[in-house]
Amino acid sequence: MWSVSRSSLTTFPSFISSLNKFTSFSSTPKLLRMASSSSNNNNNPDNASVSPSSAIDFLTLCHRLKTTKRAGWVKREVQNPESISDHMYRMGLMALISADIPGVNRDKCVKMAIVHDMAEAIVGDITPCDGISKTEKSRREREALDHMCNLLGGGSRAKEIHDLWMEYEESSSLEAKIVKDFDKVEMILQALEYEKEQGKDLEEFFESTAGKFQTDVGKAWALEIASRRTKH
Repeated sequence: MWSVSRSSLTTFPSFISSLNKFTSFSSTPKLLRMASSSSNNNNNPDNASVSPSSAIDFLTLCHRLKTTKRAGWVKREVQNPESISDHMYRMGLMALISADIPGVNRDKCVKMAIVHDMAEAIVGDITPCDGISKTEKSRREREALDHMCNLLGGGSRAKEIHDLWMEYEESSSLEAKIVKDFDKVEMILQALEYEKEQGKDLEEFFESTAGKFQTDVGKAWALEIASRRTKH
């Protein structure tokens, strides 16, 4: 059974203290009590089963993904910007409709797409403009994910989420590289839509992805978006 490390748990109070500087998640104490209750009271003997209590606690925390707006659009004063979950949902659709590729598990790509930003339910959408190093960003997100998995009660479902997130974070498989490309494709597609709908110039988002696509499908879809932007 997968479980949260002892060192991760002992550093949680200081971790939450540092998070308060970057998020207004006022219900954090309540969620911590929920996490403690789930880990203490839901040691289910069925390793693949999640108790109703753990499931609803976990999903309640994930609600924040629906209400937290993507920070890049907020900084550019986009009206009614998408949420984190909006972004992940369309990435999941990208994985669902993409062509079969030898050696690639498409179902795994769909799962990875809906997991990859999950830690942002706690840490928020940290962007390069926030002045936080990639190492520190990764540390905060890893610790947040550990506690989300603990909230879920551990077991095989938590391990699957943890492993998918780590695989994406480390770009350690072809599936992860494809989903990372979908992350960029979804962003520039959204940028194009905001340019059309709101008359914005969001060139910086296109520049930030230029030359960074790793897969044929990512390159092809990005090229199609660029072509449509030129016509626009």
